[in-house]
Amino acid sequence: MTTGSNAANGKSGTANIAPVPSPCIDVCRMNRATGWCEGCLRTIDEIAGWSSLDDRQKHAVWDAIDARHARLIAEKKVPT
Repeated sequence: MTTGSNAANGKSGTANIAPVPSPCIDVCRMNRATGWCEGCLRTIDEIAGWSSLDDRQKHAVWDAIDARHARLIAEKKVPT
């Protein structure tokens, strides 16, 4: 059984899923203490490799960003 808007033509519904957006917010400064960009909270390797990552890997980076953000909030280093 297929899902999504392409079900009628027999194609998988995954063809219409939007690409994973880049976390970049154009505040590009690397924090020496954390090794993360102060804007998007990615490492330099995550930034450099973003365009070659598949969607699963990009979602994993987003998960890491969420964890980093939560850590910074818990440490009260980011305004809430």
